[in-house]
Amino acid sequence: MNFRDLAKKSAWIGAALPLFWAADALAGDAAPTLSAGDTAWMLTSSALVLLMTLPGLALFYGGLVRTKNILSVLMQCLISAGVMGLIWIAVGYSLAFSGDGAFIGNLDKMFLNGIGPDTLSGTIPEFVFVIFQGMFAIITPALMLGAFAERMRFGPYVAFISIWLIVVYIPLAHMVWGGGFIAELGAIDFAGGLVVHMSSGFSALVAALYLGARRGYGRSPMPPHSLPLTVIGAALLWVGWFGFNAGSALAADGTAGLAFLTTQTATSAAVVMWALIEKIHRGKPTVLGGATAAVAGLVAITPACASVDVLGSVYVGIGAAVICYFFVTIVKNKLGYDDSLDVFGVHGIGGTWGALAAVLFIAEVPDGMTWGSQIFAQIKSIGITAVYAPLASIIILVVLRMVLGDLRVSDEAEYEGLDLAEHSESAYSTESSGMSASHSGGAA
Repeated sequence: MNFRDLAKKSAWIGAALPLFWAADALAGDAAPTLSAGDTAWMLTSSALVLLMTLPGLALFYGGLVRTKNILSVLMQCLISAGVMGLIWIAVGYSLAFSGDGAFIGNLDKMFLNGIGPDTLSGTIPEFVFVIFQGMFAIITPALMLGAFAERMRFGPYVAFISIWLIVVYIPLAHMVWGGGFIAELGAIDFAGGLVVHMSSGFSALVAALYLGARRGYGRSPMPPHSLPLTVIGAALLWVGWFGFNAGSALAADGTAGLAFLTTQTATSAAVVMWALIEKIHRGKPTVLGGATAAVAGLVAITPACASVDVLGSVYVGIGAAVICYFFVTIVKNKLGYDDSLDVFGVHGIGGTWGALAAVLFIAEVPDGMTWGSQIFAQIKSIGITAVYAPLASIIILVVLRMVLGDLRVSDEAEYEGLDLAEHSESAYSTESSGMSASHSGGAA
């Protein structure tokens, strides 16, 4: 081979190399590869979200109820983790994240059919995505129990949250995160302001109204029996929420870092602002107010944590404190409804504010949208959630009452306490009482 032929071959090879590189890049786009870093972060995030329910929410709610009802609250959280976990694997994940329907998916992945250890969802195993989303399905129905705490029978409660998961939560999850109707609108809900907090908050309100107020509500004092437990629960919720929000990036990347930062900043702003409001309005900041403020800030930043910058997150937190304080302390008292642990005032209203604030303080409008069109999409998504969730919930409750009878415990059981009446146990038994845990008293 002479020098001229060698030069020609080298030129052809040089010209072809970029084509090989381009083909390799396209193949990489078509077939994502597993990222060990992303997988490790998502496994951690999944555990953090479960921590929010057990023991975070359980302790937060448990400390807020009266002594005679704490075990019932803990059990309601435990059973949500059990039953919702099974429903999610059986049909929930498939209905939420398979198929291209506008309002619901299909059953192609029922019992995780077709998914194996090597099946990827982006850069993580699909099994990891399944369990991460499953933790959201566990906590969302459990959030509702705070609105009707201390008065619902255990059996109807289990039936209610099971049906509610399928009828309310899963369609909303599909519409927002599964490519359905709300996603097509272009609405922003990064980690669940609509799907988790608005859906549970508005549903919880209609459940509380339907069941009626607790015996003696408005006439007898019903203070939290253990604020230390409530603060511990709120602290665990705060820690777990980083998995909730930053984990929703589904990767260990800059978006996860932004969500982590804005979550912390908004919550800090909410706690400080709530304390200032209480100082002005009541004369002293309270521990209960601080714990409530933390949760309100966490709720509000959830849909907005990846769309606002750090200054915007401060505004989100301040707004959450002002608006949620108004609903919890003024609107609730004026209207007289018994939302026992302020689920509507914190989650329903906080989630609504956060969904709107995601656009009011947006750092950058997504491609193909204007600020005005994004606001319109957000308002439509808020309206859909605010109507659909409570309407479906009241239908579920009416049907359950027809099938199961009265959903409330009897007056005698409510007076005795749900711990004894529903579970034959007492949380604070003493050996000196000479009685077993299952027969000791549970007076508030």
